[in-house]
Amino acid sequence: MKLEGFELRRVAMPLVSPFRTSFSTQTARDILLVKAVTDAAEGWGECVTLFDPLYSPEYVEGAADVMRRFFIPALAAAGIGDAHAVGETLKPYKGHRMAKGALEMAVLDAELRAEGRSFARELGGVGDIVPCGVSVGIMDSIPQLLDAVDGYLGEGYLRIKLKIEPGWDLEPVRAVRERFGDDVLLQVDANTAYTLRDARHLAKLDDFDLLLIEQPLEEEDVLGHADLARIVQTPICLDESITSAQTAAAAIRLEATSIINIKPGRVGGYLEARRIHDLAAAHGVPVWCGGMVESGIGRAANVALASLPGFTLPGDVSASGRFYETDITEPFVMTDGHLEVPTGPGLGVTPVVSVLDELTTSVEWIPA
Repeated sequence: MKLEGFELRRVAMPLVSPFRTSFSTQTARDILLVKAVTDAAEGWGECVTLFDPLYSPEYVEGAADVMRRFFIPALAAAGIGDAHAVGETLKPYKGHRMAKGALEMAVLDAELRAEGRSFARELGGVGDIVPCGVSVGIMDSIPQLLDAVDGYLGEGYLRIKLKIEPGWDLEPVRAVRERFGDDVLLQVDANTAYTLRDARHLAKLDDFDLLLIEQPLEEEDVLGHADLARIVQTPICLDESITSAQTAAAAIRLEATSIINIKPGRVGGYLEARRIHDLAAAHGVPVWCGGMVESGIGRAANVALASLPGFTLPGDVSASGRFYETDITEPFVMTDGHLEVPTGPGLGVTPVVSVLDELTTSVEWIPA
């Protein structure tokens, strides 16, 4: 397979409602899509950077810049022939995992389309469907939160994740438990909003029989998470702290996490995500697939990843309609709380040209 170049395309996708976390409120997504063009096929990747460097050091404009200035020229000079060469070629460059992951994803999609193999098959998926969880943002009031959760449960979501922050934690969780009962699979996500000084407060969440507390402390405070895990009974799940199989191994060894949220973009791509899955499985650590409010491109790849055997908890692989009134691919529609795993070549989905063109804000071609 000979690489001919990459198309960098920015699309603006409005959300159906604001999505508030402890670090920002999103009303739209400025998404950087990457199309790899080869002599055999074309492939798509999605860069999951946010507009601002608030969730991670990466941001959309920076990702496009590092691809343009360094990564694509390096891939062109190396004459890569498959997706596995992308990571090795870009390894000398520090950081920028989301940008690297998007390029690898696009090349992998092109490679698999040319060979007639699916993403799920390539990664080692074993299921035809995956269970769906939904992430519920911070609301203006508890009644508003309860209405939102009621709606998602009515749609069939099998797990509810509540975003929390200081001042919005115990009471919202208590209200959801009291309203919907103990049978609802419930977890919380702090997105690094607390410190170890809040340990006793966080331990009060033990009363609510949660699946996990996700990333309560700063991403670099792995030792703090290990200390917290000895104080609280609810399992600690790491998200932002896990940036590679190496960091995952360290967190497991330190007993800083007993569950891992795998976000492929955050760890540098789907091949590294598979390595983390395999590592976690070898240590008996369950994993689940996190989301970054992806379009149908990224959603297809996440659903494929979530079909691997170690993904034993419902992930943030919600239906397209959770965030977007109109997706850029054929929408992912949930049935009985599950999404079907795409089986076509590559991602198994492609953008709807008319929708993609309508939402596109810029296009840039970079030859290899």
